[in-house]
Amino acid sequence: MIPEYIKPYLWSYDITKLDIQGDQELIITQILNFGSKKAIDWLLKTYTQKEISEVVSHPRRGVWNKKSYNFWTTILDVPKQQLNFWPV
Repeated sequence: MIPEYIKPYLWSYDITKLDIQGDQELIITQILNFGSKKAIDWLLKTYTQKEISEVVSHPRRGVWNKKSYNFWTTILDVPKQQLNFWPV
């Protein structure tokens, strides 16, 4: 179950209908883009570093903030992809 304090980072989704495993790409991307320390701590407890790195390594175009993406590729030591970023 996704905690209520994660809801602001998934503002356009009904968190009661999200599946932690089935929607992991969406959840990980949104929290890494917008999440607070508390949300990121939850993310790190919920998903393995391998699962998180996989999402960052294979980013969907148009959903990443450039600064967030660059930060997380550095932190997770994954190669950067050429992306079209939405405006910061």
